[in-house]
Amino acid sequence: MMLPLKMRVATFNVALNRSQPGKLAADLAADHRQPQNLARILQHVRPDIVLLNEFDHDGEGLNDGHLQVFCRDYLAKGEQGIDYPYCYLVPTNTGMLSPLSLHGQGRPSLPADGLGFGAFHGQYGFAVLSRFPLLLEQQRSFRQFLWRDMPNARLPQKELGCYYSADVLNILPLSSKNHLDLPVQLPNGRVLHLLACHPAPPINEGPERRNSCRNHDELRLWHDYIRSPQGHYLIDDSGKQGGLEAGADFVILGDLNADPTDGDGFREGIQGLLADPALNQSVALGRLRPAARGGFALQQTNTRMGSPKYWTHSQGLRLDYVLPSAGLQALASGVYWPERNKVNAELFWNKRGWPDSRASSDHRLVWVDLIFEV
Repeated sequence: MMLPLKMRVATFNVALNRSQPGKLAADLAADHRQPQNLARILQHVRPDIVLLNEFDHDGEGLNDGHLQVFCRDYLAKGEQGIDYPYCYLVPTNTGMLSPLSLHGQGRPSLPADGLGFGAFHGQYGFAVLSRFPLLLEQQRSFRQFLWRDMPNARLPQKELGCYYSADVLNILPLSSKNHLDLPVQLPNGRVLHLLACHPAPPINEGPERRNSCRNHDELRLWHDYIRSPQGHYLIDDSGKQGGLEAGADFVILGDLNADPTDGDGFREGIQGLLADPALNQSVALGRLRPAARGGFALQQTNTRMGSPKYWTHSQGLRLDYVLPSAGLQALASGVYWPERNKVNAELFWNKRGWPDSRASSDHRLVWVDLIFEV
């Protein structure tokens, strides 16, 4: 008789973004301190599946040599080494130069005129690492889905109409990076759909709030995708229409750049997603909401409304999520953020007691343990 399968799913914005193409590969080849520390965090938490946000690559994910280096020379090394036989660089819109100026001024140039903000194609990309087979041939990508084609899209407005011209709307995708449904084959025969994304942050915008609008609708894409028939309008990059099949096991994961209580975005988007009964409510908003003690050290310097218990970013925000479907049973969860006097504190704090983003990342790894009955 096959025993129940226990597994840990995580998301981690590793801040391995660099100013130039190829710089990350060079840093990884040079045994750089930051990826060393990131590897220590991943080795400590030991997720079976993890989404790495902000992992630079070539844009189309054609050359994964530096991802293999990270897996082989960092994650698999040492007494606590962990192996990920299945790795995938996800194609992205970031730094992909638009043929038109998105903002109606002059010739298009990066980073502002990328289909997703970026100084080069592949900056701020993301990757998936897994101990279990990735069913790449069954993936669904929504990288090319146009923002204008979402019913009642929250397109940014100015006094005389839409902020973007009709010509720009004909080419502007909704996803600032990618929205990827990547199925994973589990040992017990079940399939888990990883719904991975990294929406635009609601910053660097004018009164039209273009990035807040995009973030809101990027969240809505997955929200509609998991609810039938709301996702009927979605057409993936291979031409298949519709949302996720009813009853499928899924986990929404990534740096969603949205806090339900604080921050600059439109909070109703993330609030509605978290409250949806299609999600495991214990993890989304209940007793198994991922938490840590590390953020409490910053409570005195913040005016945030939300509890430091749930912060996943050094600026006092809950931005990073692992959200299982309602039919999945969760056992435990956490945010890996030790207090300043605890083991591995140097991975997060400098000697003066402030967050040290250069040591690892300004984000914290979030994990959820799931159990799959046969």
